[in-house]
Amino acid sequence: MRYRLFPFVMVAFVVILLISNTVAVKVTQLGPFYFDGATVLFPLAYVFGDILTEVYGFKKSRFVIWSGFVACAFMAFVYWLIGVLPAAPDWGNQAAYNAILGQTPRIVLASLVAYFCGEFVNSFILAKMKILTSGRWLWTRTISSTVAGQAVDTSLFVTIAFTGLIPWAALLHMAISNYVFKTFFEMAATPVTYAACGWLKRVEQEDYFDNETNFNPFVFSLDDLK
Repeated sequence: MRYRLFPFVMVAFVVILLISNTVAVKVTQLGPFYFDGATVLFPLAYVFGDILTEVYGFKKSRFVIWSGFVACAFMAFVYWLIGVLPAAPDWGNQAAYNAILGQTPRIVLASLVAYFCGEFVNSFILAKMKILTSGRWLWTRTISSTVAGQAVDTSLFVTIAFTGLIPWAALLHMAISNYVFKTFFEMAATPVTYAACGWLKRVEQEDYFDNETNFNPFVFSLDDLK
């Protein structure tokens, strides 16, 4: 079955993911919250992840998660490649480029591992809970999957990226700030998730249940898009 809007939801998910990884270089503080720039936008990736799994099922979400993973890895490679090319003698912005777009292997690894694990935990829990609840109480699925997925994502990213570089107290503060902000963002977005899922289900005439799905994240093919 071909879906009319699935490609657009997939593109939106990947675009949000790429922008989030680009703006993550800025660290900001709002009141008691201390976080990187990606925290403002990245929760939307989980909202779209919930919508993908709820409407289209885990198999299609798996394909989209892998697509985002490859896109992020390629983006990081291109940023690095352009950064190591020799700058023109009359171009004086190499230091600025390195500061904003320079990719360190440790940050790239942290971002990819955290995203991969967190998104699959989120999608797996939502799909399984949909079966257990017979498709009722969407809010319990979106919030539960986010609580677990964001915990995995945040703890992995902060640990891999910053252990040994900043004091443990600051590390813990950053992890808690990121986790609380992202989790409450998705809770606040629950009405939007409800509306988007309901609309897509009507347009696509689909409300997928993963009763016979293989949940292995490494088993996928182009047939998942059919």
